[in-house]
Amino acid sequence: MAFLDNSGDIILDAVLTDTGRYRLAQGNGSFKITKFALGDDEINYGSYNKNNPSGSAYYDLEILQTPVLEAFTNNTSTLQSKLLSIPRTNLLYLPVIVQNSTQATAKASGSSDIHVVCVNEDTVGKSTSNGFIVEGGNNSSNVPGIMNGFRPGDFGNHIRVDQGLDTTEISPESTIDADLLETQYIVEMDNRFGSLVQGGATPTPAKVSFVDDDNIASYYLSLGSDPNFVGQPVATAAETNIQGPRGTNLAFKIQASTELQTSPYLFEQLGSTRTMIKLGGGTQNVRYIDTTIKITGATTGYSINLPIRYIRNI
Repeated sequence: MAFLDNSGDIILDAVLTDTGRYRLAQGNGSFKITKFALGDDEINYGSYNKNNPSGSAYYDLEILQTPVLEAFTNNTSTLQSKLLSIPRTNLLYLPVIVQNSTQATAKASGSSDIHVVCVNEDTVGKSTSNGFIVEGGNNSSNVPGIMNGFRPGDFGNHIRVDQGLDTTEISPESTIDADLLETQYIVEMDNRFGSLVQGGATPTPAKVSFVDDDNIASYYLSLGSDPNFVGQPVATAAETNIQGPRGTNLAFKIQASTELQTSPYLFEQLGSTRTMIKLGGGTQNVRYIDTTIKITGATTGYSINLPIRYIRNI
């Protein structure tokens, strides 16, 4: 929803999401508004100018004059920055979610910072002479940022994000406050391309909570019920990028969809082609689709978008 200032009258423009419209259309009583969220995506708080020569009444004038978009229903485009209410007034820092880059198996690939998912056996390759990944018994030979989307359990490469207070002003040995600790994460990704599987050697899939009309699958992963995805706070600084008190972490792999594994159709319709350098020398033309995975903390609403590239040999 959005507040629209119409030169005197303040208009509240509220619309249903696609899921809400679907439930309302069913007409079976399943449509009940139980919660709502607020966001401030349009606002740049860096525009606050405490040096404005006109005085303190004008410090936030530019922020107050920022246009607010009308409400729209596409859930993939709304509320990238959710507001939260914390009754305590003694907080100096709020928790964030950052991509883990301290472990070799969790780093993104190259300067483009994209996690690459090979969708079939031909793309994964079986040696340095004909593939992108060195396939062997030692996971340390994996190329950072390149994941096996055909058999995720064969390699240790995965994606991990860490939560906590990213500041050096508070000792990392301190315990993060309970109301700032993320115990549940919401992961949203395009269901046409892939799905989440756990980060260990056995690629057990995560349970999809629902898939909306835009083919966006939502996963709700909790600390207690999904221990293979959501982990306890880490013990040492060598394991995380968080500089202050550490919260939980989320780790997962990506299983390429059956359609991407068996057919180039979606690559031809939604993707493009490029040339990649092979490990054993030479180049290989591939089809690719670029997309993102959105990870949101259910407690604080903090979110992070990770770029993902699915590739398939031509």
